[in-house]
Amino acid sequence: MLIERSEIPELPFVFIIAEGMAPPKRILFPPEKISMVWQQRQSAGAGLFNVGNTCFLNAVLQCLTYTPPLANYLLSREHSKACHQQGFCMLCIMEAHVNKVLHSPVSAILPSALGREEDAHDFLSCTVNAMQRACLSASNDLDLSSQSTTIVSQIFGGFLRSRVTCFSCKAISDSYEAFLDIPLDIKVRSFAQKLCESGEVAWPPWGRIGCTSALVLCLVSRCKKNVAASKRFTVHCAPKVLTVCLKRFDSLLVSPQVVKYPEYLDLRPYMSQAEGEPLHYSLYAVLVHSGLTCQGGHYFCYTKASNGLWYQMDDESVELRCLDTALKQQAYLLFYAR
Repeated sequence: MLIERSEIPELPFVFIIAEGMAPPKRILFPPEKISMVWQQRQSAGAGLFNVGNTCFLNAVLQCLTYTPPLANYLLSREHSKACHQQGFCMLCIMEAHVNKVLHSPVSAILPSALGREEDAHDFLSCTVNAMQRACLSASNDLDLSSQSTTIVSQIFGGFLRSRVTCFSCKAISDSYEAFLDIPLDIKVRSFAQKLCESGEVAWPPWGRIGCTSALVLCLVSRCKKNVAASKRFTVHCAPKVLTVCLKRFDSLLVSPQVVKYPEYLDLRPYMSQAEGEPLHYSLYAVLVHSGLTCQGGHYFCYTKASNGLWYQMDDESVELRCLDTALKQQAYLLFYAR
């Protein structure tokens, strides 16, 4: 089972610990210092020059730059003041980049980060994981639950619960999986007919967040054989920033696929505890891919700046756009903040 840290009096905030994990021995970043509201308000910053097929990198960097809790931390330069890491440090690079983008007097700058991936989702995953490693660089032999208390993990991290229910004996088995983003399948059976009929998929197309049937080995005493079972994924611990990847690059689907997505999202119906107060999220960035495969085409993004206005960011070009335009894109990555 998972343990909510709010159950322990000396830790009033919530940390999620997987089964068998002890409470964190160290809190690496105080959660009360994470601000979800912009501390500085301004129009959009600089664009990013394309230095040779780097549109995927530019689009991801812009989405991260306008992630409020991450930007607030990086703009404070708190990390670099305390960092003693020798050589490469992704958090130091991101800190310099965000400050340069948002404070630059020119319209476009060279991106500070480099990447060899050509897919935006792959580069996003590598960047967030590299920032997490940078948070842990000064701490040796940390227990797993303490590692989940970095600022990166607290912003992007969450847990999924996988519940398997045996149709024969009704036994229930739960397992948990940490995530920094959620890939969503847009070709699940319940939406296939709608795809064929109208070319549209209604939001949300929770590929993993839902119920499917499977043939599994039931190990309880009454079965101990392969039986039919249901498997349901739910969000067990919701992140502060919900990043979703719409899995577009499937040969069975005709591109482009139109997926409708809202400005506001209530995650509560997809939680393990579906009863309770709504979990409202607000869209702040949309990363767009135009083209048939992740190896081809072009990436750009729409981001909501700290002044509350939306901008289209296409490499060095930064142009004001309306919300309706941002909501009608061939989205690949969606970024929501609680």
